[in-house]
Amino acid sequence: MMSPLPAQTRVAVLGAGSWGTALAALASANADTLLWARDAATAQAIDSTHINQRYLPGVVLPASLRCTSRFTEAVAHACGASAGQGLIILGVPVAGLADICAQLDQAMAAFPDKRPAVLWTCKGFHQESGLLPHEIVQQAFSGHALPGLGVLSGPSFAREVAQGLPVALTVASQQEEVADLAIQALHGRAARIYTSQDIVGVEVGGALKNVMAIACGISDGLGLGTNARAALITRGLAEMQRLGLALGGQATTFSGLTGLGDLVLTATGDLSRNRQVGLAIGQGQALTDILASGMTAEGVRCARAALALGRKHGIDLPITEAVCKVLFDEVSPRQAVSDLLSREAKAETPQAGQ
Repeated sequence: MMSPLPAQTRVAVLGAGSWGTALAALASANADTLLWARDAATAQAIDSTHINQRYLPGVVLPASLRCTSRFTEAVAHACGASAGQGLIILGVPVAGLADICAQLDQAMAAFPDKRPAVLWTCKGFHQESGLLPHEIVQQAFSGHALPGLGVLSGPSFAREVAQGLPVALTVASQQEEVADLAIQALHGRAARIYTSQDIVGVEVGGALKNVMAIACGISDGLGLGTNARAALITRGLAEMQRLGLALGGQATTFSGLTGLGDLVLTATGDLSRNRQVGLAIGQGQALTDILASGMTAEGVRCARAALALGRKHGIDLPITEAVCKVLFDEVSPRQAVSDLLSREAKAETPQAGQ
């Protein structure tokens, strides 16, 4: 088990959704941790009852975890570390990443000599631009001194992490000190943190596994059996790797936690929102009705962007394309499956040069 962070070092988690809250609970075991919630009533409830009723109902959070609705207070908490380096964890979706980084950059201007390390946790491509999270972050901090940056990802359901159940995650950064800080803040007890320098590979795995989970949910909703699910997981992993390599990722990343591990969890776990969306579609529900019910899934938001990137780089993404046809082009799930099965036979592993 890692030694606790020095008492002077602090962690701020920006975003009190399910995952931000869970990570704040995890970090509070090792560090002085402050969670920021946009809604004042939510922050007050978490601070007084130690429960995030909206996102993690019934899960009792550590008494040491504090919550605020004042953004500048949360940033100052990490920037005001009297020794060592603070850590800020961004617990927001891809759609909100640019805005939160812009706010953060402005707030950190008051601490020119104390820029904390910043980790983001969102998984997906930006819906309109197709940018990966690290590209969004770098743009948001453009023109200013960049803090230490990294991505935290891996197979994890927020509820289980908040309950203290075991989890293994990967932090990817080009800066060793960022990875070390994340390990000190999060590693130990029920969490094991691995390190990587492959930010692109980690992000592509985290994005495309959501699309593949929708595909597996559709298949299960149609009652196509576990053989079909296994095939989708395996060939989905091949798609993830092909696109990841084209964008500059490393092949080995996709056999690890943020590739195969996250894909298996999201494609088979009942807590997976992406799988649940696919199940509902396979059982005959319309996407508009599913989304109107309040269910959100990052795979729906990033599927088109992933397909566009594949076409831009000349990468074949048949499962992603089939999911897009079902979600957006009114192709029936059974027709999409039939189209996949009727594709030309080919070698499972293409030879070099093919």
